[in-house]
Amino acid sequence: MITGYDHTCMSGFGQLTGKKLVELTEMFEPPFYVYDMQVVNTKHVAVKNMPNAFGLRPRYAMKANSNRSVLQFLAQRGWYFDCSTLNEVRRLRMAGIPVNRAMLTSQEVPSSKRNFTDLKGFMQDGMIYNICSRTQLELVHDFAATNNLPVAMGVHPGEGGSGESGTRNTADHYSCFRIHISEFRDALKDACDLRIVTVHDHIGSGGSPAKWQANVDRLPEIIEANLDLLPHLQNINFGGGVKEGRMPGEERADLNQLGRYAKQCLISFAQKTGRRLTMEIEPGTYMVANAGYVVTKVVDKKSTGADGFDFIVLEGGCMTLNARPAMYCSEHPFYVVGTDGKILSTERELSQINASLVIPVGTKCESGDSWALIRNVNEAGEIEEHVMPRFMADPGMGDYFVVGGCGAYCSTMTPANYNSDVQPPEVLLMPDGEVVVGRVRQTLEQVVQNERGLPDFNPSELR
Repeated sequence: MITGYDHTCMSGFGQLTGKKLVELTEMFEPPFYVYDMQVVNTKHVAVKNMPNAFGLRPRYAMKANSNRSVLQFLAQRGWYFDCSTLNEVRRLRMAGIPVNRAMLTSQEVPSSKRNFTDLKGFMQDGMIYNICSRTQLELVHDFAATNNLPVAMGVHPGEGGSGESGTRNTADHYSCFRIHISEFRDALKDACDLRIVTVHDHIGSGGSPAKWQANVDRLPEIIEANLDLLPHLQNINFGGGVKEGRMPGEERADLNQLGRYAKQCLISFAQKTGRRLTMEIEPGTYMVANAGYVVTKVVDKKSTGADGFDFIVLEGGCMTLNARPAMYCSEHPFYVVGTDGKILSTERELSQINASLVIPVGTKCESGDSWALIRNVNEAGEIEEHVMPRFMADPGMGDYFVVGGCGAYCSTMTPANYNSDVQPPEVLLMPDGEVVVGRVRQTLEQVVQNERGLPDFNPSELR
């Protein structure tokens, strides 16, 4: 957990000040993403210092933010990686990171010739394949057994799931990730000649720390009940979902407390079974969410009348920069910064200013293209969704509107080319203050480069 509030910074932590923001806008035209890597480094230290019983192997959930520079930053600090697709493993290799730092946990069944060839090559190079279905087990069984390759097996505990929203709960009856507990022992029997070194589960993304702690009790019990079929077991992987709050007052996981609890559970497990297991966790949001910002600016101001709302229109689309509000009605902190670098409002200090109720929207002709949405169920049982006004300083034309909490599941999860938008730059503000370009702005030519026209189309016929 980040502590210590710094009033010179927009968020109260890290190093992104209003002055630094203006300097960045002189180098990069909004909209763009900026990642404060001092915050990522602080999180790295917190994870590395997490209490543990017999060793800790953190795996960064790269789907949270898969920018090459972010991956390399963590690789330099000894991190391993949690990959959700074969392409993410390929992307690691393209970034120069050895695939023996990766574990692939995926819904994919890589049965095509190219995918299966790559999967086998990655496994031979040290990648751990996490078997998450009976079909996946059948696919890799003979190859893994013949070559005595280490593998993992994922278990769906059947209960105890928790996510920031219902769609991110991965341990209830509405999700089918990994092998359900009702089939787990039979799957282990089918894999009795495989070298299973890790048992893995993951109960959801951004859920309750209490549920995460309860899972620390549950998974060792599942393993103990099947220990006779796990002679090679070395690691226990509790997955990701370490709760990180984006908004002031939002619940955050206490990593030290969770570590102490897991440490005691694994010590007790070792005393009962004689097995000393290395703990693995897969933080993604926890590592990068609050390091990231979307920087845009006010290009228009509109109103829907005396009984309506005041709107600010921002450069670029909201949903094409961060899909989380549209998908989950997630809240993100807002910062209004003047063109001179003066911080006009932050979420933590709204009571100290003459705040206005404003709805921030993007340039898309969609009422959901906003940074502030809400979803309710009305008295008739119907789901209602609409934009929601938020308190902030009333910005002037050209002022900067900055959205925090955008380091995770924003750039990597947006419909970036909707309305023919181009992907914006990603900029890293390194711990020493150096500015590193993580991604240049996409061009329209790059957006359409894979398209093909009609063979008989003749533009001159349209004149």
